[in-house]
Amino acid sequence: MGIIVQKFGGTSVGSTERIVNVAERVKEETDKGNHVVVVVSAMGKTTDQLVNMAKEITTIPSKREMDMLLSTGEQVTISLLSMALQEKGIQTVSYTGWQAGIITEPVHGNARIIKINTEALEEQLKAGKVIIVAGFQGITENGEITTLGRGGSDTTAVALAAALKADKCDIYTDVTGVFTTDPRYVKKARKLLSVSYDEMLELANLGAGVLHPRAVEFAKNYQVRLEVRSSMERVNGTIIEGEATLEQNLVVRGVAFEDEITKVTVLGLQNSLTSLSTIFTTLAQNQINVDIIIQSTTEAGTANLSFSIHTDDWLETLNVLEDHKEKLGYEQLDAENKLAKVSIVGSGMISNPGVAAKMFEVLAANNIAVKMVSTSEIKVSAVVEERYMQKAVEVLHDAFELDALGVH
Repeated sequence: MGIIVQKFGGTSVGSTERIVNVAERVKEETDKGNHVVVVVSAMGKTTDQLVNMAKEITTIPSKREMDMLLSTGEQVTISLLSMALQEKGIQTVSYTGWQAGIITEPVHGNARIIKINTEALEEQLKAGKVIIVAGFQGITENGEITTLGRGGSDTTAVALAAALKADKCDIYTDVTGVFTTDPRYVKKARKLLSVSYDEMLELANLGAGVLHPRAVEFAKNYQVRLEVRSSMERVNGTIIEGEATLEQNLVVRGVAFEDEITKVTVLGLQNSLTSLSTIFTTLAQNQINVDIIIQSTTEAGTANLSFSIHTDDWLETLNVLEDHKEKLGYEQLDAENKLAKVSIVGSGMISNPGVAAKMFEVLAANNIAVKMVSTSEIKVSAVVEERYMQKAVEVLHDAFELDALGVH
């Protein structure tokens, strides 16, 4: 008898009818004789609705109060799913994140899990109960409720799987697996049978919404066996593992994209050794995540610095920089909105030079200007105007012949 962790996202539990369907999927696993821990998200668009309610009251809500607000969404789901399973004669217990022993760092809105106290969970599993845990949330050692950021239920599930030494963690979504790109945007997208942890981590970080990046980090660090699969269809999904065992020798395996990118430029920065560290330390202290960074030196001996952030953070970023203008020592700020990031990912890039050149050639041939670039061993990212995002994804998907991969 093994331990299986199942995670069901917002779409999968978007109605009471779908919650009953989830209960049936859970029952299938218990019928096999397995111990089951289920992690769920808030129903459908609940989180968005809660965010909009907050915005109707204040433009910059307190991050602590936002955590109090948003953590309520998952509590609705855990109780309803628990009732649905009890109707099927299955013993259950529903837990909030803090009841499940999930301890996080003291950061509101985007906390990391520090540890999980599994005693209560293990006791309930021994008693033969299915445990239903609210994803996306935890508690600090001082008793403050925190949330793990968008997609944090994935992280909850994989972290629980690691802590409980589960045999497997199944991530149930509204798609049948990990695709070469988002099939809602590109009809030629194909499902991959397997993806390496490193490739999935890049795809997740670059905007592929199937899995949260921290969930993939946990899976890689603790070697959690992970499968992304459909909550509605009984088909095999995509296995995420150490090395992709199928479809080898492929240079590029996916195209990821993310909209709502803003480019911030700091002009006339004092060209000292500590200028960069001071700026990015200041932003980090305000929990602002910076992505692509470009620096150039002017003839006057000053430096211009550009970096990309999520558009949600741009006003706060400008406010933080303005508040510290004297310490940072720059002349002017500029921001460009309505940008997007398009990325190609594949472990085959390591041994195949010329991939980036081909990407830029394809974009140039389609009159898509590149504003910023970032690379790693297995990815190349380009920031383009948001209006060209979908076209960029389509032409790159075609250029690297990704429609020939995976399964239809």
